[in-house]
Amino acid sequence: MVDLFDILIVDCKNFERADVRRMKGSNYFMGIIVYNSLSKKKEELKTLEENVVKMYSCGVTVYDKCHIGHARSLFVFDVIVRHLRNRGYRVKFVRNITDVDDKIINKARQLNKSFETVVNENIALYKKDIENLKVNFADYEPRATENIPEMIRHIEGLIKKEHAYPSGGDVYFKVRSFKDYGKLSGQSIDKMLEAVRIDPDTKKQDPLDFVLWKKSKEGEPAWDSPWGPGRPGWHIECSAMSLKYLDSETIDIHAGGRDLIFPHHENEVAQSEALTGQTFARYWVHHGLLKIDGQKMAKSSGNFITLDAVLDRYSHNVLKLFYLQSHYASEIDFSWEKMEEVKKSYERIALLMKRLDEKAGPRDDKGATPDIDGDFRKRKDDFLASLDDDFNTPKALSVLFDLVKVSNHLLDDVNQDDERKIKSARHVLTLMADSFAFDFEVDETLGPEEKSLLEERQQARAQKNYQRSDEIRDELKARGILVEDGRDGQTWRRVS
Repeated sequence: MVDLFDILIVDCKNFERADVRRMKGSNYFMGIIVYNSLSKKKEELKTLEENVVKMYSCGVTVYDKCHIGHARSLFVFDVIVRHLRNRGYRVKFVRNITDVDDKIINKARQLNKSFETVVNENIALYKKDIENLKVNFADYEPRATENIPEMIRHIEGLIKKEHAYPSGGDVYFKVRSFKDYGKLSGQSIDKMLEAVRIDPDTKKQDPLDFVLWKKSKEGEPAWDSPWGPGRPGWHIECSAMSLKYLDSETIDIHAGGRDLIFPHHENEVAQSEALTGQTFARYWVHHGLLKIDGQKMAKSSGNFITLDAVLDRYSHNVLKLFYLQSHYASEIDFSWEKMEEVKKSYERIALLMKRLDEKAGPRDDKGATPDIDGDFRKRKDDFLASLDDDFNTPKALSVLFDLVKVSNHLLDDVNQDDERKIKSARHVLTLMADSFAFDFEVDETLGPEEKSLLEERQQARAQKNYQRSDEIRDELKARGILVEDGRDGQTWRRVS
């Protein structure tokens, strides 16, 4: 059976750098290319400030544990930020926490807990999930409820400019007052109207208008406002916090899931640009959705898997490698069978790093860059160039797997002991691992049957029953465990 590792090595042979690259020393870097959901095409990233990226991503709504779709979002944007920083950009990254929402209020009622208790419990779980996934927190992770005054000022500004209106304690955005409404999602007003259910008791002037401020019902959390006690609508949170924490009316990159394009991101564009008169975000980057065994993931149908359920069975490194197989913008289908395949591929990468460390010796504590051998330098450049091209992780992985194959051949060649090449391989593999937030944990545990087989083999060798010893060695190899005999006796290590 052809595994993931072999498929991506073949893909590497077809790797071509994008035409936009040009040589700069030994590096192909000219610029980062991103697919912009606004223009519907790939564009070169041109930031407002030289070498500075202001980036905002929609975060979690804290009413439950993170599932593996949330984890993909956290990881994908961590990889993007890491690569931008590797390429010399100073990135200011903001990801919000929605801590006031109908889902949270309903969950509190369901559990017979206070609103604050549900929020605090799930924020703690969210932070633990990030730590367990071993990705970086954003530079700022503001909570919506800590920024209510900014949201109220934003809404007041929209009312003053006649883009919004109060109605019975609520405030609505006047969609038809913003002529570019629909430009992100590509939908026309008429098409949107066809999909809207008209409520005869609504306070809206137009069925398309969306809420900026909601009058709180009895027992719900509320904040004082010029329109009475209430709470912000979902969409206004991101506009207000983006403006505040990135300190700019125009940001470079706005990120999120593809399912947020409409209505959430469309409404963010409208309420931000209607107030400032400026482009809200120059580039919109959206990741694809995650399915489970071919079915749409949905909590309402019970078809979802929490992050901690996966990390109970697999290393966070294996889950990351699973995500990396697919381009961030593509849909990805999760299954436990696929995780088993990915685990074997990850173990090959981790075991190579272990071998390189054993052969190359201690690392330079000062982090000095070695004199990289030409073949390995090319692989480093190809890896970075593949990420330059819209953060193409499958292509980058193919380069990484090719490096693993070449490096293992180098280490297996008894006539080859080139210290420079070995250190070059380790340096480049380390750079690739850092880009993907791998930390090379290796599963060194044995199951009861495996332990029993190793003990039986030791006894067989002691009794000079070499036929049985070899049979057990072959059986363990089939289980992914390589047994070796040396001066210190029997040793073992996992292989794929």
